[in-house]
Amino acid sequence: MVLEPTAEPAFHPDSYGYRPGRSALDAVGKARRRCWENDWVIDMDIRAFFDTVPWDLVLRAVEHHSREPWVLLYVKRWLEAPLQLADGTLSERTMGTPQGSAISPLLANLFMHYAFDAWMARAYPAITFERYCDDAVVHCRSKAQAEFIRDKIAARLAECGLELHPEKTRIVYCKDSGRSGSFEHEQFTFLGYTFRPRLAKSRAGHFFVSFSPAVSRDALVRIRHEIRGWRIHRRSDMTFAEIIAFVNTRVTGWAAYYGRFYKSALYAAFRGLNVYLMRWAMRKYKSLKHSPKKAWAWLESLEQRAPGMFAHWRFGVTVSSH
Repeated sequence: MVLEPTAEPAFHPDSYGYRPGRSALDAVGKARRRCWENDWVIDMDIRAFFDTVPWDLVLRAVEHHSREPWVLLYVKRWLEAPLQLADGTLSERTMGTPQGSAISPLLANLFMHYAFDAWMARAYPAITFERYCDDAVVHCRSKAQAEFIRDKIAARLAECGLELHPEKTRIVYCKDSGRSGSFEHEQFTFLGYTFRPRLAKSRAGHFFVSFSPAVSRDALVRIRHEIRGWRIHRRSDMTFAEIIAFVNTRVTGWAAYYGRFYKSALYAAFRGLNVYLMRWAMRKYKSLKHSPKKAWAWLESLEQRAPGMFAHWRFGVTVSSH
């Protein structure tokens, strides 16, 4: 609370992680627009960022924004706190900032501001990027420029005690209808969204290929796995009102985040929900017990009377669409 008001005004406008008034979706939206404006992207991967941040450079950044001795003292104590293992033993640490600590997001932003953001703005002001904590994408005009900037970033991070992962860091071609040729990598994932060539429709009704973001495959798998884990069809102990509240609390969040761009890609994650609800009804109500057809008709009639009852219905994954 003391440190953030002095550090926040100094941060770069394209730093989005853990900052008031900024979100991951803001970063995704800006990346989408810049991928349309630039042909190439450097998909950065910093190896073990939170485990390798050098303490002396973190403290130097903190000291730049606060001369209060007690602030430096407590930041130092947080950094040096040992790690408690599962068996209760303590493991001493010599670098890195502990994830989960209240101060870690601000310390990460402070470090990356001086190690990357401010350096990029100073050394290559024409090169745009979006950064969310240690996750960043950099936009370039040409493949040669992307290779040059990637090597410069790697050298800069090495000076600051970090390593740009040589295999996971990739140069990506933002291929669309207006860009010919091909390249080894034509997609990347940023903040749960995969950017790649996708079929789109213009306002005039013409189809074309756009380099755009949609929910990533890993996120879809994770959502489907969690929905299966609810075992809704076996929760006959819950009332229908409880089922509605349970589903909506979770689905609303997913739809709000992953449905912002190319929402139809998220439909696949929610399609199984209606089947689980139908099976729940068969276990809950004796009149529907042995008839999937009746249970499905019951669910469809509910949707017709109250189409906004479930969040995934409002999103577009309706009973009638199955």
